[in-house]
Amino acid sequence: MSDALFKVAGLRKGFDAPAGRLDILNGIGFELCEGEFLAVIGESGSGKSTMLQILGTLDRPDEGEVWLAGESVLGLSDNQQARLRNEKIGFVYQAHHLIPELTALENVALPLLVQGVGSAQAEARGRSLLIRLGLETRVDHVPARLSGGEAQRVAVARALVARPRLLLADEPTGNLDERTAHEVFELLQQLCREEKAAVVMVTHSKALAAACDRMLCLHDGRFVSV
Repeated sequence: MSDALFKVAGLRKGFDAPAGRLDILNGIGFELCEGEFLAVIGESGSGKSTMLQILGTLDRPDEGEVWLAGESVLGLSDNQQARLRNEKIGFVYQAHHLIPELTALENVALPLLVQGVGSAQAEARGRSLLIRLGLETRVDHVPARLSGGEAQRVAVARALVARPRLLLADEPTGNLDERTAHEVFELLQQLCREEKAAVVMVTHSKALAAACDRMLCLHDGRFVSV
């Protein structure tokens, strides 16, 4: 076992199809250090989303292992994995998935409240992140009153509010225009380094991928050279 914060080894996943077994992941593996930002690119259907589902403990592989901070993630029970997701893994998706009835601050504070953190402490942490993301005048706005870029920045704050060790991002800027996408990406990158979270970001943007610490290309379920 290495000193890497996050390690993936030999992940395999497939499904039974009418024409036979369909292999989605074919033994992929990589390591990430604290604060490292990894981009994963690849064509649609190459296995990127399946990989993220497994890394986030939302699905289980047929074979392989995942370690986070030296702990075997896939060896945990369903309840233990749910707790791990809430406490140590952050998620950012292409769609922000904010709760429409809650304000920006309430959306961001929610993961801490679920953990049992007091409302004053949760709101203070959430407010500090929103201010850091340039949203100090939007904390009391519901998602419908936010622009696409603002809503996605709220989603970034929510993903980081509990100080996760690992952040998984699935096309986090895919719904944004190019300028806003780069703004959100740069804020995400800077905050993750400050919070010392390891990041796996799936993206179709080679420009964003090139700005990450490392880039891997998934093709037919395997990592290939870029």
